[in-house]
Amino acid sequence: MPERALETRRAAERALVVHPDRADRRAPLRDAAARLDEAVGLTEAIALDIVGAEVVPVNQPKPSTLLGSGQVERLHALVEEREVEVVIVDAQLTPVQQRNLEKALDCKVIDRTGLILEIFGERARTKEGQLQVELAALSYQRSRLVRSWTHLERQRGGAGFMGGPGERQIELDRRLIDERIVRLKKELEQVRRTRGLHRGARQRVPYPVVALVGYTNAGKSTLFNRLTRAEVRAEDLLFATLDPTMRRLTLPSGQMVILSDTVGFVSDLPTQLVAAFRATLEEVQEADLVLHVRDIAHPDSEAQKADVEAVLQDLGIPAEAEDETAPLQVLNKIDLLEAEARAVLLAQTERQPGSVAVSAASGEGVERLLRAVEQRLARHERVVDLAVDLADGAELAWLYRHGRVVARRDEGRQAHLRVSFDPANLARYRQRRAGHPGSAEKSA
Repeated sequence: MPERALETRRAAERALVVHPDRADRRAPLRDAAARLDEAVGLTEAIALDIVGAEVVPVNQPKPSTLLGSGQVERLHALVEEREVEVVIVDAQLTPVQQRNLEKALDCKVIDRTGLILEIFGERARTKEGQLQVELAALSYQRSRLVRSWTHLERQRGGAGFMGGPGERQIELDRRLIDERIVRLKKELEQVRRTRGLHRGARQRVPYPVVALVGYTNAGKSTLFNRLTRAEVRAEDLLFATLDPTMRRLTLPSGQMVILSDTVGFVSDLPTQLVAAFRATLEEVQEADLVLHVRDIAHPDSEAQKADVEAVLQDLGIPAEAEDETAPLQVLNKIDLLEAEARAVLLAQTERQPGSVAVSAASGEGVERLLRAVEQRLARHERVVDLAVDLADGAELAWLYRHGRVVARRDEGRQAHLRVSFDPANLARYRQRRAGHPGSAEKSA
């Protein structure tokens, strides 16, 4: 291993990951061990040195610390024994719970929301992504300002409304945060307007937009690279992709589409991030077709599917397979399945037109996926009969490039074509040919 990598590993903070298994939760889709594994994956995403991970039963959550006093004492001994510098609690802690746990454990404590914000802060690369992460982080920090000033006086002043020095500092920091939040929202609004202009430009081009969605680490970026021959970052890490990426993709028929790779979903996504990433999710809302990429080899594949579909339904995208606007299910990572399980899955997808089994890593099933995408997009197409002068080579080339010519018959000086258009290209064609004497159209 290179010397620099060894130095980086030694410099990493020692972390203990804890998943509170609450007895008051109604029939969770995932078991506690699977939730702990995901929390460990999130922690690895920010390169902490994990020295321990465990599930902690919580029969009755305590308002002050969430965990019971006995569990807190045991964790404190573990922190001292293993020289832990940060404890990751896989739950959303209140500011008071976080402060009390830090005092009791005598080390830094980060809850699930803070951990995800930390990952997003490290990974965001575009200006939009950085703005969104900062907005989410400030909204989160605002409610936790009191943690930074516990050492200062908080007695009320004689007038009844002036606080001590600690309270004045908190109010100053809160005002500065509020002002920064206002500025960030204005900048993000400008970003949204710019994205709207870009979207409008694409609609005028126009090509259908196909969006990849799915649980984090389901293989979206690997599939994106496989389809477009791009070099988007694709690693075995949670949230390897944060900023949306778009590339042109040519389908087997020659039809052009725009493929969009989006941020991965995760269970219990912090509410601050759901609001802050609304502009990113607009790409999914505007897509002509959504591909739901699933890690079919993951033991919690069904639970992950439910989490993604819940977010999609919030965006107004139906999840029912019989709805023609529902996402196409892309069952990825079939190369990780046993031979018998893979054969059963392939047989099932042959009978279910709403799903395709693929391996983005090996390329198996990718051609089937592209054909399925064409069939889905064709559902929205309109077929028209056209008569075009044979001498008008530019017009004929445009029709072949932007539509699907399903039949052609040359007669005399005219080509009689039957062309299938998506709605946007049909509108563009009609605008292009308005008042042009060299062609005629009638519905097929």
